[in-house]
Amino acid sequence: MAQLLKSQYLLVLLLSSCSIFDQFEDTYEQRFSAQDVVNIQDLQSVELKQAPIPKVSPVVAVYPTAFTDQTGQRKSNSEFALFSTAITQQPNALLIRALKHAGDGKFFRVVERVGLDNLTKERQLIRSAREQTATEDEKKKALRPLLFAGILIEGAVISYEANLESGGIGARYLGIGNSVQYREDNITVSMRMVSVATGEVLLEVLSRKTIFSYGKSEDVFRFIEANTELVEIELGNARNESSTIALMKAIEGGVLEIINTGYDRGFWILQNDNQGVELNDEETKIDEPGCDAECIDNIRG
Repeated sequence: MAQLLKSQYLLVLLLSSCSIFDQFEDTYEQRFSAQDVVNIQDLQSVELKQAPIPKVSPVVAVYPTAFTDQTGQRKSNSEFALFSTAITQQPNALLIRALKHAGDGKFFRVVERVGLDNLTKERQLIRSAREQTATEDEKKKALRPLLFAGILIEGAVISYEANLESGGIGARYLGIGNSVQYREDNITVSMRMVSVATGEVLLEVLSRKTIFSYGKSEDVFRFIEANTELVEIELGNARNESSTIALMKAIEGGVLEIINTGYDRGFWILQNDNQGVELNDEETKIDEPGCDAECIDNIRG
């Protein structure tokens, strides 16, 4: 009788553990729903895409050395050393993408500074070709000057904290086992908005994103041939959230914070103050302390 009660108790415990496993897996499956999207455009932040549009779009520039990875973090591996970095070494490309998609592409005017040398050479080729083949009237028409920026967007990826939190759950009964493990990393970016006219840092924001990883495994073993031979079967899988997508989300969050904070401080006036996210109902103040009329004009390009 005692043996029967013990078996029933262990069976109930196993079934309860299975229910916990399902809830645990469902929680972390939701974390990876974004990675199942085939089109990368669908990963774009809805809040950033629907950001309010200013009456005058500020002209901004991102230089290739102005937004870099400062963490030096390498990919983690418990068996051998890896020299591959944990995140992309071109975060400025993700920043430019976020700026260009803000307000459905209508908030910022982004000028090219990453390939500025190539752009300058191409303009020189155009001038040279015009001198040789163009008519006198065409020679008098000069190329339009390059658009200059009133704002520089700078910053860095300042922190990558690996294995910030980890844990799991497992159970085994009569040679049948199941286990689930998880791990969380953290990535932090710093962004600042700098006035070209004065060199003043107008805004500085921090944005963080958690990177989730989890794995699950199942195994069964049995003794056969009078407990002299053992048969064991194991299976499992693991999923790691893309560090690039996590970095993209952190950068988009920082750009959205710049948009909202810039509005609160009067750096731009919106076409419709009723649209957008986290906007105040107060009228935009152009004479905000810390930014005079010349500063505002320069910000708006």
